[in-house]
Amino acid sequence: MMRELMLPLSGEDIASLKAYDQVFVTGSLYVGRDQVHKRLYELLQQERSLPISLEGETMYYMGPSPAPQGKLIGSCGPTTSARMDPFSPLLLDHGLKVMIGKGPRSKEVASAIRRNKAVYLQAFGGCGALYASTVKAVTTVAFPDLGPEALLRLVVEKFPVIVAIDSQLGSVFPQ
Repeated sequence: MMRELMLPLSGEDIASLKAYDQVFVTGSLYVGRDQVHKRLYELLQQERSLPISLEGETMYYMGPSPAPQGKLIGSCGPTTSARMDPFSPLLLDHGLKVMIGKGPRSKEVASAIRRNKAVYLQAFGGCGALYASTVKAVTTVAFPDLGPEALLRLVVEKFPVIVAIDSQLGSVFPQ
C-alpha cells in the first residue's frame, strides 16, 4: 500500500503501518549517526538534558556529503542502521518513535520498537541524489564540532521509504 504521511507521525499512523507498506513522509526530521547517538545516549545515562526532545520524533541515519554550490544539501542517502543499535533502545524508551535507515536491526531494537509502539522505516541505498531533492531546509541543531555528522534538522517533502519493522514486529527481514 502506498501512503503519504506528515511528520511527526501520530500513534494512529504508526499503528496502521504494516511491513512492506510504501510511504512518502513530509515534515521535519532529525539526522543523527553513530557519534550523535553516542552523545545522546551518554547524556541520558548521566541524566542530563538533551539538546532536543525525542518525544514523537523521527531520526534519519544519513550518510552526509558536502552540499554543491547553490544547493541545500549534497547526496543524503541512508547509512547502515545496525551501527546505532547499541543506543537505539534507550532513545526509543525516551520518546523516539520513527527511525529511518537501511538494513536489519537487532532483536533488542525490535523489542524496543514493539515496547514503545514505534516503527523502523527503510530508505533506499544508492538513492542519495533522490533524497537530496526532497530536502527543503537544513539546520544544524547540536554537536557542530562533529562537522557534517552533527545533529541536523531537515524539512523534507515526499521522502520515499518502506516500512521495514512495524509496531507489531512485522518485518521485511528474515527472522
